Amino acid sequence: MGDSLHILQHALGLDRYGQGSAYRRHFVTGPGSVDFDACIALVDAGLMTRTTASPLSGGDDVFLVTDAGRQHVQDTSPKPPPQTREQKRYTRYLEADCGLSFGEWLRRGPVVIHG
Repeated sequence: MGDSLHILQHALGLDRYGQGSAYRRHFVTGPGSVDFDACIALVDAGLMTRTTASPLSGGDDVFLVTDAGRQHVQDTSPKPPPQTREQKRYTRYLEADCGLSFGEWLRRGPVVIHG
């Protein structure tokens, strides 16, 4: 189910480690495409549902990830590799969402909040 896991992760907007904000839950594909048979298998496994083609979907079927599909992604996605010290620092910068460039953020040093 390697390709199937990737389809579920993509449908949810997650990375290959199952991480991210899961801001969607759909996958659009049609007969003859590379992913169509895998999506049908996911429907058969109860991990997705299928809505047949419509003009709104460009003539392709829409597959939605079920709660069981979300759980499958959570249970089977590989663990991410450990981050280096530099990667952790850059992640802290991204999480700060401070409007500074990375260089400016580094030069400013740690912010201590009192209160």
